[in-house]
Amino acid sequence: MYFLYSILLLLSFFVYIPIYFVKLRILRGESLCLRERLGFHLPEKLEKCPSLWLHAVSVGEVLSLQNLIKKIKEKHPDWVIYFSTLTITGMQIAKKKLHGVDRFFFIPMDFNVIVKRFFKQLNPDLFILAESEFWPNLLRQAKKNNCPVILINGRISASSFNRYRRIKFLVKVILKNIDYFLVQTKEDRMRLEKIGVDPQVIEVAGNLKSDINLPLLSKDQLLQIKKSLNIPENKRIVLAGSTRKGEEEILLQSFKKAKLKENNLLLIIAPRHPERTPDIEKLCQNFNLKVAKRTEEKHEKHWDVLILDTLGELANFYALCDIAFIGGSLVPWGGQNLLEPAFYEKPIFFGPHMENFAYLARKFIQTGAAKVVNNEKELCHVFLNKNEEQLKQMGYQAKKTLDSLQGPTERTLAFIENMVNKNP
Repeated sequence: MYFLYSILLLLSFFVYIPIYFVKLRILRGESLCLRERLGFHLPEKLEKCPSLWLHAVSVGEVLSLQNLIKKIKEKHPDWVIYFSTLTITGMQIAKKKLHGVDRFFFIPMDFNVIVKRFFKQLNPDLFILAESEFWPNLLRQAKKNNCPVILINGRISASSFNRYRRIKFLVKVILKNIDYFLVQTKEDRMRLEKIGVDPQVIEVAGNLKSDINLPLLSKDQLLQIKKSLNIPENKRIVLAGSTRKGEEEILLQSFKKAKLKENNLLLIIAPRHPERTPDIEKLCQNFNLKVAKRTEEKHEKHWDVLILDTLGELANFYALCDIAFIGGSLVPWGGQNLLEPAFYEKPIFFGPHMENFAYLARKFIQTGAAKVVNNEKELCHVFLNKNEEQLKQMGYQAKKTLDSLQGPTERTLAFIENMVNKNP
């Protein structure tokens, strides 16, 4: 199986690398970091012990590890933390947000000869995967190097579960290389069991993202941000966070209709991928809406739509807004994390596609902290909602619901400490 997988991976290498070369190197001017991914530039080994190798795919998974890494370093300052990620944006956010990591690098391409060099160089005491990132050769080499592997904040979405069931016999072989699974919900545990994972090595620890700890901005700080963006104090701000292609047009159509009835509205759009900003600008212009960008040095005196075309600022803007809309949910992308607006006690709305955050979506709906928006008409009602008491109560319930989910970081840290002590 592993031999066939490696052959297919090699063939895909020659297909996808030219595509990504054009997309990243030529169109965006970004490096593919191939030398590092191919193992020609290995991360430096630090001669301290114990050492942990943590891996997260991209931005969301990276951010979920902030508190955990901070607590590891607070309790064990002599431990070495190596951190890898898959995407360039994930690396940018990791270097900006993950204080306490000793070495950053991109995950090696999943060829045996490359992965083997990384394990030989780093010789970690524990390999930790975040959420749902399973590289067959990487996991196999960890086992061959007697390096225990654990999955933390584990999540098996409905779509992933359906794919895994079709090739259950292969997935079962791969997952046997993971020693223990700390998952977010009972549903994730059930899905792993149905795939064939031993129930004895699965534990429901909760969602690490629930232990969110964001800066509390004072009224003066919020006013200063508003002043820098030319936002009058009396304007109502709706923030659509982490939007995906196909959503902005629906949002802008609803916003345009709402403004015909209520002119006291502003919309901030934070695309999941900031490089899509030019496309969103064109959409705004098509709707005859005045548009501004966060990165502009000077903003127009009056704008209708602001595009948050930066990375790492979304949380501050959730603190700023009056109503939060969660992107990736009006189109079938599976939704995005809704805990940041909950932290700031904001009323939360999202579309019908929250499959990747199904447990949290249900939880927040049940407590009255969030509501589903099914179509353009209902979205227009969100923009026009003037029931301040109702919105305030939704925000209160959002924070209360978030508080009820606290604790996964401490449980995960205790498990990691136990694994390290078992493998001195």
